[in-house]
Amino acid sequence: MPPAPALKRGIRFRDLALFYVVSGMSVRWTAMAAAAGPSILLVWVAALTCFFIPLAASVMELSSRHPDEGGIYIWTREAFGGFSGFIAAWTYWMSNLPYFPGVLYFGAASALFAFGPRAQALAASPAYYVAFSVVWLAIITLLNIRGVDAGKWLNNVSALGSLLPLAVIIALAVAVYTHFGAATHFTPASFIPHFSLNNAIFWSSVFFAFGGVEAGSAMGDEIRNPRRVIPWAILVGGSVLAIGYIAGTGALLVALPSTAVGGPDGLVNGIRLMSARLGIASLLAPVAIFVALNAVGGAAAYLSSTSRLPFVAGIHHCLPPAFARIHPRYRTPWVAIGIYGLAGIAVTLLGQAGTSVRGAYEVLVSMGIISYFVPYLFLFAAMIRMQSTPAGPEVRRVPGGRPVAIALASLGLASTAMTIVLSTIPADDEPNKPLAIAKVVGGTVVLIAAGIAVFLFSRWKTRRSASEALTL
Repeated sequence: MPPAPALKRGIRFRDLALFYVVSGMSVRWTAMAAAAGPSILLVWVAALTCFFIPLAASVMELSSRHPDEGGIYIWTREAFGGFSGFIAAWTYWMSNLPYFPGVLYFGAASALFAFGPRAQALAASPAYYVAFSVVWLAIITLLNIRGVDAGKWLNNVSALGSLLPLAVIIALAVAVYTHFGAATHFTPASFIPHFSLNNAIFWSSVFFAFGGVEAGSAMGDEIRNPRRVIPWAILVGGSVLAIGYIAGTGALLVALPSTAVGGPDGLVNGIRLMSARLGIASLLAPVAIFVALNAVGGAAAYLSSTSRLPFVAGIHHCLPPAFARIHPRYRTPWVAIGIYGLAGIAVTLLGQAGTSVRGAYEVLVSMGIISYFVPYLFLFAAMIRMQSTPAGPEVRRVPGGRPVAIALASLGLASTAMTIVLSTIPADDEPNKPLAIAKVVGGTVVLIAAGIAVFLFSRWKTRRSASEALTL
């Protein structure tokens, strides 16, 4: 028989560094953060210190210990067994499904600014947002099935959608400040975050914005020399991410009042106001296209990486064997990619049903937060657990060794747990707060229960097939 096709190692350092930029930096968060006022800058620093740095350190060591395809699924499986690994992967898959239309709605709203006032008539059209999301999800899925080179090409180009708009925002803010002064009144008291239920919910979203550095490791068998490439790519991409978020938010606060940004079109609307004020309104159209490209890149990065998890789960018989198939020509896990892409399209269509565009946007963003953080509990716990396992000389350890690794992972674990709690708090204007909490917690419980059912059914089916084979 001919040898089974293997995955292609086509991802290099440049590709992975740009992947971390496009997967981690969604420029929409800068406008959403700026809408909260100057105090959000301190929240950014807290998210960077308490979540992102522990996450980056954990991913660097875990991906060096186990640089295999599957990333967070493999790490949790090695630390706690197959059941925990599957639940970590399951919640990660499910949480990213509403992320796709959520981020693509932002891209759709941004793209309208490139085509003049007439195009703005589509801003209230659910059909336009759905069509934009579905078409791009189909293109992303087909490109990733076509091969790792085609998939990474879209990620690399989309990184410009992160870097260029933020550079323009900072440049425009400097010009606005030079000519007109600061739009926001900065005082020492304005930098102090004030706790409220609405603020607590939003702070969890800021921590959410720093997630994603673990995604690249899901393609471990498609990265050239992952033990060497992943740490350096995280360092470069993570530095760009941290600087971009904090500097971009600060620039918007300097140039515009916080009421001028927010919602799906907040960032591009801010660029429109700044460029019009400086007499360079023609700058808006090209920048709006790049902002839309950033949204497309975010969806592409997570679809390409997260779809590798059901592929590895299929190899381990936690999902039907079809998920483990590799295309003989393109050398990609085409079944897993295709099914995940179709699932994203289905969630897009279901998420819009019976609600307005803005309502659907807010629902899609909030749906993914609590379930998205559950896998991080497993990741940080796996980091702590593996400190008792000897590491070979080829493994890159966290500087400072076991004590520092445990301290960082514990900090990440605590901040993740806190973020999950904050995510369950309903807004101040919620009329029935107990019911709102019950919906969020109940939905998460149902999601995890569904994963348990899938795992148990797959294991039962595997044992039954093995038993039938023995009786033949």
